[in-house]
Amino acid sequence: MSEEAPRHLLFASPDHKSNHPLVDVPDHTPTNPEGYSIYSNIKDGKSTRSKSMAIVDLFDVQSNKEISLEEVMDGLRYVMEYRIKGGRFPSLDYDIMKRLADGLLMNMGNSGKKSRFGGGAIFTEEADVAFQLFGEFMLEVQEFRQAVGEKSVSDLRHALKLDVRCGSGSTEQEQQAAVALIALLTTTYPQFADWKELVKPEGHGNVQKCMQEHAEYVRAEAMPEIGGVILAPQALCFDRRIKRVLKMYRTSLQSGLPSEAIPALQEHYGRNVLPEPPRTSVFKMLWTQFTDFMILLLLAVAVLMAATKDFIPMAVLLIVVVLNAIIGFTQEYKAGKALDALTKLSVPKAQVLRDGVTSMINSEELVPGDIVIMEEGESVPADLRLAEVSQLEIIESILTGESVAVVKDPKEIRTRTRKLPIGDCKGNAFMSTVVAKGRGKAIVVRTGRLTEMGKISAAITGHTKVLTPVQKKLALLGKLLVVFAIVLCAVMAGIKIAYHHPTGESLKVALSLAVSVIPEGLVAVVTVTMALGVRRMAARKAIVRTLPAVETLGSVTFICSDKTGTLTEGKMGAAELWTSDGVTYGFTESTSLDPNKGHVTLMAGSGEMPQVLGKTLDQVPAQMLISLMVSSLCNNSSVVQKENDEQVEIDTPDKDTNVEPAVGVPGAVEWKGIGDPTEVALVVAAQKAGFPKTFFHDLGYTRIYEQAFDSERKVMSVAYKAPLDTASPSGEHYEFVLAKGAPEEILNRCVGYLPTVAPDSLASPLDLLRPSQVELTQTVTEEFHDHVSDASGRMADGGLRVLGLAYKKVLINGGGALDTGLGDGLDKFDNLKDRKEAAPESHKPTEVDLLTAANVNDGNDDDDEEDVPPGYAESDLIFLGLIGLIDPARAGVKESVRICKEAGITVVMITGDHIKTASAIAKELGILEEGGRAIKGEELDLLSEQAIAELKPFPNVFARVSPDNKLKLVTALQSRGESVAMTGDGVNDAPAIKAANVGVAMGIAGTDITKQAADIVLANDNFNTIVEAVEEGRRVFDNILKFIVYLLSCNCAEIFLFLLCAIVNVELPFTVTMILWANIIADVPPAMALGVEPAEPGLMNRHPRSPKKGILTYTSFGVIIFQSMAMTLLTFGVYMWADKSEGHLDYAHAEAFTFLTTLQLLQGFLSRTMRTSVFRVNFFGNRWMIFGVVLSFVLMLIGIYTPGFNGILNLVPVYGRTWAKVIVGCVIMVFLSEMEKLVLRRTGWTM
Repeated sequence: MSEEAPRHLLFASPDHKSNHPLVDVPDHTPTNPEGYSIYSNIKDGKSTRSKSMAIVDLFDVQSNKEISLEEVMDGLRYVMEYRIKGGRFPSLDYDIMKRLADGLLMNMGNSGKKSRFGGGAIFTEEADVAFQLFGEFMLEVQEFRQAVGEKSVSDLRHALKLDVRCGSGSTEQEQQAAVALIALLTTTYPQFADWKELVKPEGHGNVQKCMQEHAEYVRAEAMPEIGGVILAPQALCFDRRIKRVLKMYRTSLQSGLPSEAIPALQEHYGRNVLPEPPRTSVFKMLWTQFTDFMILLLLAVAVLMAATKDFIPMAVLLIVVVLNAIIGFTQEYKAGKALDALTKLSVPKAQVLRDGVTSMINSEELVPGDIVIMEEGESVPADLRLAEVSQLEIIESILTGESVAVVKDPKEIRTRTRKLPIGDCKGNAFMSTVVAKGRGKAIVVRTGRLTEMGKISAAITGHTKVLTPVQKKLALLGKLLVVFAIVLCAVMAGIKIAYHHPTGESLKVALSLAVSVIPEGLVAVVTVTMALGVRRMAARKAIVRTLPAVETLGSVTFICSDKTGTLTEGKMGAAELWTSDGVTYGFTESTSLDPNKGHVTLMAGSGEMPQVLGKTLDQVPAQMLISLMVSSLCNNSSVVQKENDEQVEIDTPDKDTNVEPAVGVPGAVEWKGIGDPTEVALVVAAQKAGFPKTFFHDLGYTRIYEQAFDSERKVMSVAYKAPLDTASPSGEHYEFVLAKGAPEEILNRCVGYLPTVAPDSLASPLDLLRPSQVELTQTVTEEFHDHVSDASGRMADGGLRVLGLAYKKVLINGGGALDTGLGDGLDKFDNLKDRKEAAPESHKPTEVDLLTAANVNDGNDDDDEEDVPPGYAESDLIFLGLIGLIDPARAGVKESVRICKEAGITVVMITGDHIKTASAIAKELGILEEGGRAIKGEELDLLSEQAIAELKPFPNVFARVSPDNKLKLVTALQSRGESVAMTGDGVNDAPAIKAANVGVAMGIAGTDITKQAADIVLANDNFNTIVEAVEEGRRVFDNILKFIVYLLSCNCAEIFLFLLCAIVNVELPFTVTMILWANIIADVPPAMALGVEPAEPGLMNRHPRSPKKGILTYTSFGVIIFQSMAMTLLTFGVYMWADKSEGHLDYAHAEAFTFLTTLQLLQGFLSRTMRTSVFRVNFFGNRWMIFGVVLSFVLMLIGIYTPGFNGILNLVPVYGRTWAKVIVGCVIMVFLSEMEKLVLRRTGWTM
């Protein structure tokens, strides 16, 4: 190949250079539907945008009918061939390349058809193109190589499917491409140097054979050198063997790191400290309370009142300001506790092994590669990969919310993704968790910011809380009122002076009116209304931590809720058992842990009642008994009975002294499952049938071997010694392998199944396990395979988590030698074992390389694997059946979801469960409707926040998601203007909860940090409580709006009355003192009473109030103008009718004051509803309103009729004719108010 030739992988002999699989670009330009620009910006050489769009399409193509995967792939091939290849774009945007790598990996596994039982696959043409493009981008683009290098070996093993591409069903071109990519990966990346780690163990033979057959086709160019020190990246390494991890971090379990290498490692990795949270001083918190715009406004009003020598109203305002500052400071101080709690999570000291010596050091000095020794009671100082353990159990409740200690196991976990849930990382220990039992030795793999705690800390401290909608709206309203007050003051003073009134008097009246514009009770009423809302929500099991969250809840447009424990009961139970003879069984009270409650039922046909089965051997079918035996014995969980603060174990594996559950145990208060909820449900299912573990243990079944479940095999199996009287003199005896796991994986390992067995053919159902002269099993056929697949699909569509059950009998007497003759394959791969985790030959050794060379060269890096005895292999099994587990929906959740939809709120389910199970539950609850959408977390990873926000339709179900997916989802929704409520329980949910408009933490399952980061804590972890809280939030905002409309209507009535009198040049109807007295008695008591007004009917039938909409809309402005003008004109008419001659002017003033103040108090009653007729509201529904109006009315009478005091207010007593006018005015006001509400109802205008 010439130096000028483009760099690519060649798969042909020198005579046939055109026949290489990675480059086969068509001569024609592919077609493209209108509206998509796959080739955007190609003409000017900018390929980044086209790839960005294609990456979105790689995800969206499955649901977008306007574009096909073939067209997306053609577009990428065009870009590669004509714009990138040949070094034209050796460097591109890293984020795009990272998502492109994810997209190609996701699509290269697509197959059009599976061979029998899923043993192989025929890849689609698009999948082959994705595989080819993956190799070409690796060769051409630096950032793509970097993104691939950050992938875990498990991710690549699952996506590349090299075992299938090298299988017998693959094409020659697919085999050549697979061998070439293996060569490229193993020679480019030290961490992928062992090709066997990129292939499933059962496929090693196929791949090795393929490499031998196609060795002459492999030729890969050397990749460009990457400058700088080459050290292992920080990662959990849960899928790597211990010796491999030791080599990666250049350390040793016997001596640890050399002290001389620590400074260089610290310089590269940084110190092991959590990000320092920003701190706000107490003084600054207090100062912030007094710099709020509304508070500044009230202080300005107080100054004006002091200038006019109205000291009593000034004192009232100052009290309001101080109270508001105290409440605001308290709330902000509590919110800061979440950040303070983070500082307590760092561990001060660590026991570390360096230079072969164990010593206590400051944990800040730890670096990846350090060997840490953990003892009981100690806190974990960093994220660790466990190497040696002795009965080690760690409490991880600070991260997961689960108080039960996790049993640790250093064995690697083969999984598809590096984003394994924390609770499943059995081979890791995390910073700030606590050793509950045992001891261990571990390798530091992540420190400081990159630890799980560091990421959470950075996310919490990095997101500032935005102002709530009501805070923004009140601030805007205050600014508008200031502008209005200034304009009004100028107009009023101008008019008075124009009519030659004294300038001083004119300015004083103008200032008094300006003060009237400002609703001085607004801040106090808002605060009190929210506080009362907090109290009501607490009674409904929703604890509000930040006051404005009460109102914010009322405006949420999206509720993103966890499934388990919030939408569902959080109790896994067996719902259905389908056996291989086609019979279906059900379980009653399946989620109750009490083994004495519930039965197994034989499911009958439609219209027939299920038959309850007995609990003795002669009353149960053989297939059901053996299936439940597998459920119970292939299990590591148990159920305990709590009595008098003691735990009595009911079912625990491998113990001779199990306690049988006694019926009607006196004093039994609680049953508790210990272990994985799925396994607990299987234990309970067997107990309800009457056959717990102890039943089989008492018969003599003894566990002798176990292969633990892992997400790669998706199977768990155990071996039991059988109590069969068949032992021969030569020592032959029978043992059983019992297996459970994913239905497809179990079925693929089965060669037979149990058909229908006649009840009278066996003396006991357990005789199925005995050797028999008659073969009771039948061979698995394609028809049976489809039969099982249909049953599994039906159960999954019903929201069940489905597991397959199988067993086999093993005749034990010696056993053949294990087959270990795979070898290493091609000569060029022979020496790769010795070069794993090694730098390339051209790499110049650094100081760290030289100091740690002894650790790297110390022996090989392969752990001694425990070989599975041939008889215990998970193969040649007999299929028994399927068991479906369910976490039932909480009572009332379906109705709450319906209420949310009517209220215009979109409910989104977020779960770590399988997408099919999650979708079924979502459909049952009404969350996912016809035409709705469900996506997986791995698909979400491919999309930018902008792309997520633009998804149409927006998904209602997010399955298999991680906590960082939650944060991404929140920010994406907020970017499109949505108001989001997000639920969570673990510490890793805290960033998303803090970023959401309303963060909701679980009170039962939630961790302390999550609760402190949240705005609301659910005391009962119930979704229904969220909906009730939303309704309460809407009620709070409704009431805030009611008293704002009421206050402004009353104050504007005074203003318009004064302006009208000033314009016609008549004596003003009130003195300045009367204005202030009217504001004191008419504003605060009725407004406070409106704050506790019950919710109006149909409150949850309205759509959420847009966060962009102001607190006052055009409609509410119109209502304020209408109500204020009605009161103004009626009062103006009464005042103009009155005798204002000398000697009667004081009476005219008193009459106008009485008339307007009474109308204002009446308006308090009328403001109880915004649209509903006041006659449809229970008069005594708000007793505080009655009390407030009566109090204000009495104060008005005191001001009118009390001698001396009425003189201070410039008032005189009024008589019967005045009260007659008041009554007539009230009747007219009620009529006008009803007409206004009728118009609002008819037009549908919203406030």
